[in-house]
Amino acid sequence: MAATLIFAATYLVLAIGRFPGLRIDRTGAAIIGASLMVASGTLRFDQALRAVDWTTIVLLLGMMIVVANLHLSGFFRLVAARVVEHAHSPKMLLAGIVAVSGVLSALFVNDTMCIVLTPLVAQVTLSLRRNPVPYLLAVALAANAGSVATITGNPQNMMIGAMSGIPYPRFAAALAPVAAFSLVLTWVALVVVFRGEFRAGRFERIDVGRIRVNRPMLWKAVAVSAGMVLFFFRGWPVAQTAMVAGAVLLITRRVKPEKVYHDIDWPLLAMFAGLFIVVRGFETTALERGLLDFAEGTPLDNPAVLSFFSAAASNLVSNVPAVLLFKPVIVKLADPVLSWLVLAMSSTLAGNFTLVGSVANLIVVERARPEVRIGFLEHFKVGAPVTVLSITAGALWLGWVR
Repeated sequence: MAATLIFAATYLVLAIGRFPGLRIDRTGAAIIGASLMVASGTLRFDQALRAVDWTTIVLLLGMMIVVANLHLSGFFRLVAARVVEHAHSPKMLLAGIVAVSGVLSALFVNDTMCIVLTPLVAQVTLSLRRNPVPYLLAVALAANAGSVATITGNPQNMMIGAMSGIPYPRFAAALAPVAAFSLVLTWVALVVVFRGEFRAGRFERIDVGRIRVNRPMLWKAVAVSAGMVLFFFRGWPVAQTAMVAGAVLLITRRVKPEKVYHDIDWPLLAMFAGLFIVVRGFETTALERGLLDFAEGTPLDNPAVLSFFSAAASNLVSNVPAVLLFKPVIVKLADPVLSWLVLAMSSTLAGNFTLVGSVANLIVVERARPEVRIGFLEHFKVGAPVTVLSITAGALWLGWVR
């Protein structure tokens, strides 16, 4: 009973973002829940430590260090600026934003792309006297869609990659086509919904201003990142490769390490560790047995069925907790590899359904807020159809290639 109550309370906070009447956020809920699992006797302390998937934590930390170096060097802003400068019409500008956000999110963590691109896109579109909303929506929607393609695209994919053991090349071969389709669909949906913005009009060369870069740091970060991605596709262990790449980038005389550490999402790492323990405690309860019985009576081996339940859970409690919730079910299905891929695809694309469906969406909204207001319905008119169509296409694709 104690474990069930702790699990339920933790996931309640994950669903609504806070505990009623208290200043407890999602990270705090995960830490408190993990501690209570030990304090209540549900897990021994050594069992709690073993419950944490340290491969996932190492992969996240390594990628955060690499992305922090690329961010601080000015790499992301430089690439985005160069693409935007060569756009000569609203549709071309939108296509460039979708491509940059999607492709870079596939290789690196999608949330970072939203942090970097949002101010640039807002500045450029406002200076051109265009409606900035569809272009900012493109940043968020494309970041989620593009991140589907690889293990390193987003936190839930990193978790799935570590827990499933699926090689990086196989993961990318299965899901990159889904990501590409979703990116094209994003562009089409934005053009259709905001047809007045894209009906006509050309503009001269776009001035994005002076882009500040740290060239020595830039070249080093790009070289190390390129080598890391190459080793990923050659089948090297993803977590170890990412951690070594991060360690190499920490060897420097030019940048204070505190700047890199400041860019690392420590609360996310803590939340992951706490959730691993909470879910392990939940696995000891009769409720978890009931969940497995429900799964056995439901055709979750069917990609469409699993996609539906995954998308629903991801919008209810967020995608990372939803993935952990499905973990004990996935490993018991007839084709776990296919099921992990379906879970990665659907839990990520589900983030585009509503404005609060993913952290990427919220980052864009908050960073644009001083100059641009993005409404719930403005996002929903584009995000809902894109989500439904892309998940449907993804389920059909994965069912066909199985």
